[in-house]
Amino acid sequence: MTPQRRDIGQQYQNETKYFREQSHWRMNASTDSAYPHLSDSEASSTISVLPLPPAPQADLWEILKKRRSHRDFSLQPISFNDLCLLLFAVQGVTSTQNGYLFRTAPSAGALYPIETYVLVHRVASLRSGLYHYHVAQGYLELRRLGSFERNLASAALDQTMVADAAVSFIWTAVVHRSTRKYRERAYRYIYMDAGHIGQNLYLAATALGLGCCTIGAFYDDEINALIGVDGLSETVVYMGIVGHRLSDERLQRR
Repeated sequence: MTPQRRDIGQQYQNETKYFREQSHWRMNASTDSAYPHLSDSEASSTISVLPLPPAPQADLWEILKKRRSHRDFSLQPISFNDLCLLLFAVQGVTSTQNGYLFRTAPSAGALYPIETYVLVHRVASLRSGLYHYHVAQGYLELRRLGSFERNLASAALDQTMVADAAVSFIWTAVVHRSTRKYRERAYRYIYMDAGHIGQNLYLAATALGLGCCTIGAFYDDEINALIGVDGLSETVVYMGIVGHRLSDERLQRR
């Protein structure tokens, strides 16, 4: 067997990034955005505790048939209860065994490298801003107040649907959680883990009557800067947006 280079996983991560100066990308990407890093003075300790509200009655097989990617959203806020249910769907703790916090989505080796950040645009009873989801304690920590949806849309290759959605989920990987066991092969498992989480978001949003679309096209470094991670030990790997869908009638009027 050919020996593996120790840094091949990190090289893959770096060399598959999008950069604005790459002219081959077909979208007309804006170049006027700048993303401020979080500072200690700007961070806030304000915490929103997340209760688990009653879930809607939904048939799994019907939800699977209805699941679609929706890219047209109204400006109606989603409820705080809906956000709580979405967060439980993507990474909620379902049981604790031998020190492991088992969750709604599987993870290779139960190592759970994926972290969830939430950019709140329009959620009832919750201020707009960047939040981090603390899985073990089940709460959202406010990292920064403000409306950053247009910044995020610009970083997502100018996909305006990101700015239109009510909430954006940004998933990062804390790489060493997986590489300490699986070494370079960990990068495969990290993306599998993110995919499981993304599908859970789709199914939960569908059950709640909301629209959802996951996103893999973005400028990695810009989103890393926006949420305040270094892009090496922790780096963005996936995104998902949720909001109220525009009705077919309203879409026809556009």
